[in-house]
Amino acid sequence: MRAQAEAIEDFAAVLRELRESVGNPPFREMSGRSGAISHTTLHEATKGNRLPSWGTTVEFVKACGADPAAYRERWERANLAVRSASAGRPASAALEGSAVSTVDAQAVHIAIEPPEAPAGDETSESRPVRPPPPGRMAGDVQATFPAPKRRRRLRLSSPGAVALTAAVIGTWAVVLIVVDRDSGKDALEEYGNRAKAALSPADCPVQATNPAAAPPRHKGDAAQFVADITLPDCTRVGTGQNITKVWRLKNSGTVPWDGYSLRRLDLPQKADNCQTISEVPIADTEPGHVVDVRTDITTPRKPGLCYVRFKMVDGTGKVAFPGSRPVNFQIIVEGP
Repeated sequence: MRAQAEAIEDFAAVLRELRESVGNPPFREMSGRSGAISHTTLHEATKGNRLPSWGTTVEFVKACGADPAAYRERWERANLAVRSASAGRPASAALEGSAVSTVDAQAVHIAIEPPEAPAGDETSESRPVRPPPPGRMAGDVQATFPAPKRRRRLRLSSPGAVALTAAVIGTWAVVLIVVDRDSGKDALEEYGNRAKAALSPADCPVQATNPAAAPPRHKGDAAQFVADITLPDCTRVGTGQNITKVWRLKNSGTVPWDGYSLRRLDLPQKADNCQTISEVPIADTEPGHVVDVRTDITTPRKPGLCYVRFKMVDGTGKVAFPGSRPVNFQIIVEGP
């Protein structure tokens, strides 16, 4: 685990240097500037005992008056090194971004089913979960996929899996399922990139559809939407404005929210949409408590409807409630 320890310590050193560059403000003062994270969590981020979540990093950097976007790549690399070391594989292998590398690094399940197979059955694919680092939670994003009652499975772990599918596409329906046990990123991208018709102000309020039923990532975890504190649905705002959205949520389960955040789905952000940070931190929240979650929004210069959705992720970056609808804001942007 030497590589893992070095990655954590190197990133902690980056945060310490940033804090030193602005005069080493007390952690309580930094917590006050943030208004979203405790001084103990900020202090812990500099110790090098564990890698802070991206939400914690965002609040730390903002409390030092810096731009979190400038630290995203360094955090991603540290997070990748930590996950790769935990999985027992070199970070260089995980850095490969091609489809072939994905096949090499993870097992691929290919379900081959006849076109006339009966529809309506659902199965779930998941992988065993390794124990989480201290103070963090673990589990897999659960996804459901249509499948017939009987099917043949091939378990392949080489680039030949991709070539094999091409030979049967004309006769068979092929479903390729890759389960990422580390980040939950694939599940978020799939949910966020579902095709939908272009929306206009006349569509507001947009009625969200329910995702496939699924249990929470952590047994006993639950979240309840309480209210839109600012910018209720279909609020009208001008173009090129800086505004703030605040949701009030309640931890209605039995699991503390430690390092949770709201991750934006429609990434990368388009120029003609409302701009926000990609991951909105949620202050650590004990069961039974409510929390206000806020994000700054910059409206586009083109009028239209901003319908922006977020899924809650836990401290390890995995979807906390795969069976729940996303948190969203929808505002009507009007021209001068």
